[in-house]
Amino acid sequence: MFRRCRRRRPVFVSRRPVVFAAGAALAAPLALAVPGQAGAAGGSGEFTVTPLKFTVQAGDRKCTVDADLYRPAGVDKGRPAPAVLTTNGFGGSKADGSTDAIAKAFTTRGYVALAYSGLGFGKSGCPISLNDPEIDGRAASGLVDFLGGTRAADDGTRADYVVKDGAGDPRLGMIGGSYGGTIQMATAANDRRLDALVPLITWNDLAYSLDPNNATNDGSVPGAYKYQWTSGFFLMGEAQGLLNPSLDPSRIGGGGCLHFVAKACETTRLLTSGRYPADRTAAMMAYARSVSPASYLHRVKAPTLIVQGQADSLFNLNEAEATYKTLKAQGTETRMIWQSWGHSGGLTDPAAGELNLGQGNLETSYVGKRILAWFDRYLHGNKGTDTGPAFAYYRDWQSGYGTAAAPPALSRKVYLSGDGKLVDNRSKVVRGAREYRNHLHPTSHSENSLSGLTGLPDRKPSDTPGTYLGWSTTPLKAAVDVVGAPKATLKVVSPKAERVQNSGDAADKLVLFAKLYDVAPDGTKTLVQRLVAPVRVPDVTRPFTVSLPGIVHRYEAGHRLEFVVAASDDAYYGNRGIKPVTVTSAPEDTGVLELPVIRGTLG
Repeated sequence: MFRRCRRRRPVFVSRRPVVFAAGAALAAPLALAVPGQAGAAGGSGEFTVTPLKFTVQAGDRKCTVDADLYRPAGVDKGRPAPAVLTTNGFGGSKADGSTDAIAKAFTTRGYVALAYSGLGFGKSGCPISLNDPEIDGRAASGLVDFLGGTRAADDGTRADYVVKDGAGDPRLGMIGGSYGGTIQMATAANDRRLDALVPLITWNDLAYSLDPNNATNDGSVPGAYKYQWTSGFFLMGEAQGLLNPSLDPSRIGGGGCLHFVAKACETTRLLTSGRYPADRTAAMMAYARSVSPASYLHRVKAPTLIVQGQADSLFNLNEAEATYKTLKAQGTETRMIWQSWGHSGGLTDPAAGELNLGQGNLETSYVGKRILAWFDRYLHGNKGTDTGPAFAYYRDWQSGYGTAAAPPALSRKVYLSGDGKLVDNRSKVVRGAREYRNHLHPTSHSENSLSGLTGLPDRKPSDTPGTYLGWSTTPLKAAVDVVGAPKATLKVVSPKAERVQNSGDAADKLVLFAKLYDVAPDGTKTLVQRLVAPVRVPDVTRPFTVSLPGIVHRYEAGHRLEFVVAASDDAYYGNRGIKPVTVTSAPEDTGVLELPVIRGTLG
């Protein structure tokens, strides 16, 4: 859920403002000015930081929020500046590396910044409620009141030096990653005073994120529990009492958990149980969606720059695209960038030239420049600022970005042949039937889900013979570039799965995992970004469609593209019992793989 950043020792030991000068790790500050206002900050790079507490209403509770107010030198009531609000990823606080770095980066560029610890983290009160718009979003609105000048911090401190668009309406943007990304949309859904959002590597639908089913998008059938990611973050949340002794008693949760609200606790227990009775499952999925942008994006009107990571098995590119399409369709100004790093890699050591939040390299990275332009347009009111193309994506084979007017559409079809080949014409399909069967333990490995965050090594992806089926192209004559989410239409035969699929417990339905490999001329196989598409087949007697995670990948000349359907994956819960699966192929009736190819030819 939920980006975990490396912890830092808090800077402050008193409530007095501390004066800083911009450090060498930050790029040189900009002398930004607001049209019609005096220049902000004067370009000195100096700023003060004041620790503050706010008692805010959050749902049916009052919660204490721990925050730091960053004020550029030279900004005062006569020379106000726009503001930036930011908060931590899951398990972090206002003082962790990226939250503090974001606040400093924008303060040295002339913005007032308010960084705070999200509810249930750091020294903020109340249990963890997964960025519920009616709890976490309402709490954040209390901080907007402070920046708008209509309320004081608990010690009486007021901010009368933020540019206003009206009484109590600050010129305000939000930025943050993962858990600190969704809170922006949860706040904007209830508070129209936000002027610009920049959510990075965050979710659209938590039901899909934690229990993905890539064969349905209507929530009618639960997916395969992503237990490695979810368990890691759940334990991190429950450990807050150990990480932060003498916590506010309001942090105590419910439903049998120490630090989560009762519904979040009950949802985790159901997922861990491996059982999906209809009534409890429906309630679980409804709750997960209620704390997800998917349920409230229709209320988000603030211009939104979406930044998602290609190396991310927690919140994949499909989630960003779902958010982008929803905002675009309703007329909300939005752009989308697919950067290289995400929860599964590059987060603490991005590729050369990529945004590094710890370094604040905004002017020297593509994503950083886009963020600065976004805030310049919507916070400084410079309407002539070019905010960039609608869609951009990082190309690791060129160490740079490609752009397009929209995410590419599916453009190439290949067919699953009975001899294990992917062919470009139905007439080339060979009749045949092939079978795999699962074991009672996982036999395929895609990733250790926490390796990208912990830096621990991970073994190569693998599949045990007899527990998967693969179909591959012939060696490619020229490079093929795939940008977007592939789609597969499949039909399988599994009598054992068919006999139990209407048992009343969705956990009895067949589970499989679809994925794409890149096979080099020497036979070396690379699972593209270690991504898989878990599927709990809605009805094993009918064809079904699988939406694979979005990728940006070049298949070089001489390589082969391989599509694999596996019986299991050790990062997920899988089948209950042994369920052999047969896939048949015939020219008139076979599986189809569609890909968003922007360059090259398959077959």
